[in-house]
Amino acid sequence: MIIKKRIKNLISQFVKEYPDKNNTETMWQEPLTAFADAKDELFYELKQYVSPTHALPVDLLPGAETVVTYFIPFDKTIAKSNIEGPEASRAWAKAYIETNKLILDLNTHMHNEIQALGYNSNIMPATHNFDVVKLISDWSHRHAAYVAGLGKFGLNNMLITEKGCCGRFGSFVTDAQIEADERKISENCLYKHKGICKKCVDRCVNDALKVGSFDRHKCYGMCLFNDKLHSDLSISDVCGKCLVNVPCSFVNPVKKA
Repeated sequence: MIIKKRIKNLISQFVKEYPDKNNTETMWQEPLTAFADAKDELFYELKQYVSPTHALPVDLLPGAETVVTYFIPFDKTIAKSNIEGPEASRAWAKAYIETNKLILDLNTHMHNEIQALGYNSNIMPATHNFDVVKLISDWSHRHAAYVAGLGKFGLNNMLITEKGCCGRFGSFVTDAQIEADERKISENCLYKHKGICKKCVDRCVNDALKVGSFDRHKCYGMCLFNDKLHSDLSISDVCGKCLVNVPCSFVNPVKKA
């Protein structure tokens, strides 16, 4: 339990200090952290539900014992900036880029801290480790976070945590044996909970998201449009319209229903 608390505190402190130390435009809220047993059978099932090539924790780190996952919520002003219009706001695109850098820096920092404790961990980038044809990642931070009990998937295919879904997920694998968190059974999505809401479907600007289906190529087409729109920035293939101005943006809406 001591190392578990230590890792949570290190992640929280790093995110808190990051904007001032790196002069970012993006601001973030307090992160959530959850832990999964690297041998959890759900990691094996991801080869069926995500991709046959989806990695196992042991593929990423020999001797893997624990997968550490975290959710970094955006400041609410970022979400508000992305509500209007079909294109992603500049603030949203910048938040995507700066959070990707934050996640890589955080995982590097945690690698060093965990080594100081006598263990090892891998250094995992935030994104762009996916098959460009299938548009499926060989390691999904969101699915790892689901296995760890950090949230439940909503109709928008996003993981809804106790602090909503408006933010980014990160993860890394360590050979430190840490007690896993419990996965909850109940849903966090209002539609999956009692068949109401569907606001994320209404907000999809490229007709990619429907109640019974999701066209990832249409979705990515809009993301590429936004990347070109903000071509003066780094890679910003992002949209986020189905995450903002919805009941699950920053809370678990089922608890308020």
